[in-house]
Amino acid sequence: MQSLLTRCTSLFAAVWLVPLLVVAATTQQTLTPVEPRPEAPDFALVDMDGATRRLSELRGRPVIVNFWATWCPPCRDEMPSMQRAWLQFRGQGVAMVAINVGEDEEVIFPFTANYPVEFPLLLDHDGTVVGQWPVRGLPSTFIVDPEGRVAYQAIGGREWDDPELMRQVLALRKPK
Repeated sequence: MQSLLTRCTSLFAAVWLVPLLVVAATTQQTLTPVEPRPEAPDFALVDMDGATRRLSELRGRPVIVNFWATWCPPCRDEMPSMQRAWLQFRGQGVAMVAINVGEDEEVIFPFTANYPVEFPLLLDHDGTVVGQWPVRGLPSTFIVDPEGRVAYQAIGGREWDDPELMRQVLALRKPK
């Protein structure tokens, strides 16, 4: 008899893996506008240091919200470009968070040895938060505008330091 964990893992892979393979084969360096802009679901998730982070605390600036997992090849492929983008974005009024779906610190910590990042990695252990967003596969990324509305989505991996992607995100900043 399969354990509950094994059955859940199999179901999770069946629901997520097929869309991932399709998405990975068709990825483009674009962001899809979301119209009308719906309110982004707020969350309160713990980061790798145990601090609770909330999306609502980042209001007033664009926020890149990425959903990922260590077992996801396109997620691993895009992580270095996310770090490069973060190094450019962090001083320009843009926030970035990556929400890991269904894994714990013991899995993620060794991953970060090979893919070091400085932006917050948040833990959605039970999948509650990912279930509130329109995620269709991993990685999925949403750009939230300064008013807390979803402005863009990107299903599948991207090169986040691509100048055009960065321009679109930076254009969401409030004028001074």
